[in-house]
Amino acid sequence: MQVLSQSFRALGDPTRLRILRLLAEAPLNVSELVSLVGVAQPSVSHHLSTLRRLGLVREERQAGFTYYSLALDAKDVRWPLIELAREQDDGNGDRARLKDLLREREDRQALNEKLLEPGQSWFLWARALASLLPPLKAADFGCGSGVLSVEIARWADQVYAIDQSRSALHQAKLRAEREGLNNLRFLRQDLHRLSLPDALLDLVVISQSLHHVQQPQAVLGEAFRILKAGGRLILLELMPHEERWVVDRLGHRHLGFEPAQLEKTLATLGFTRVLRVDHDRGGSPFRVFMLNGEKV
Repeated sequence: MQVLSQSFRALGDPTRLRILRLLAEAPLNVSELVSLVGVAQPSVSHHLSTLRRLGLVREERQAGFTYYSLALDAKDVRWPLIELAREQDDGNGDRARLKDLLREREDRQALNEKLLEPGQSWFLWARALASLLPPLKAADFGCGSGVLSVEIARWADQVYAIDQSRSALHQAKLRAEREGLNNLRFLRQDLHRLSLPDALLDLVVISQSLHHVQQPQAVLGEAFRILKAGGRLILLELMPHEERWVVDRLGHRHLGFEPAQLEKTLATLGFTRVLRVDHDRGGSPFRVFMLNGEKV
């Protein structure tokens, strides 16, 4: 009875309930739990210590990491607590993020297995293929920490990395410095109203940034304006979804887009030869699609 009482008290904390519900789905390490619940690592470690002390979770070392998993089964008198936690609404979007995390974990494992085979370095292949492209002038709309901007800069003549976040641009600059790249120009500007002149660029990339802006059509219009004749837009976006937690937690202004509607918008702005590619991310609620259009 004492253990049951202590378990009830421990699970009165909502963060512990969220952690326990996630561990009921899959073993996770501390870093993964931090990314899922959005709580500092010392706090997550403290919650795990409490849960482990009560015998609610167990830990196991795998590939240099400590993974935590549920230590109960249906025969345990506390099992109804687990069932209640799993049945609650997922207003924080934990399950959606967990699906993405597990999919990314599988992708990394598959890639690592490929990299063990001689000559199967897919990163090198991607960079080799990119090096065949002409030295274009490009822009990365909503560049964030600069991962994509830096990759483009490896083969482009010049890259404009644009974002409204001062901290994100600082991270992007540091990333470029670490890579020894000096052909990036960082702009802290509103994507709705850019200072760049007309017909300047050969390529504009908008990778999952459009759902953050207030007026998507205005941003696409800016992309069209600064492209040269023959220039191309590459747009990667989310399809419509119901994960409303992304609004408060991630600052999304739109819950995805209908691809056909964005195709129509691009055509209205003057883009031609619009090509579309859909991608189903292995059961994730976040499905993506890509549009590729040309300015004539």
